[in-house]
Amino acid sequence: MQIVAAVFVENFEMREAPGPSTRIDMTGIMFSQAATQAVPLTLSPHLVALIFCPEGQSGSGVFEVVFRRGLDEESEQVARNVSPFTVEPGKFTYRLVKGELDFEEYGQIFAHCRVDKNPFTVVPFTLLPPVD
Repeated sequence: MQIVAAVFVENFEMREAPGPSTRIDMTGIMFSQAATQAVPLTLSPHLVALIFCPEGQSGSGVFEVVFRRGLDEESEQVARNVSPFTVEPGKFTYRLVKGELDFEEYGQIFAHCRVDKNPFTVVPFTLLPPVD
């Protein structure tokens, strides 16, 4: 299985389309956000990952997200989420993860995402100072 896309979003909705087919509406895709108050603070952004399972695979997997302060796997871990899932081979599924991220200063946190023990896909999230 593979991650097709992973992004932080404000809103995520599923709807049916003719076929039968499914549509995913994502709004407010973001990689940064201005703080609502001075640090320290905790944010809970929603991370959405779209995962594809090729034909011939089992369709069972584990989605892991490790939120880190840096790009490499030795960087400080600030949160982690692990969730098993199933998907019909030849189809897509999604995983929605709400991180509880503590920021002591403005800067970046990186969501390291993977299915099973595959390589990580890294998604940055930057906390910016409040807008005056």
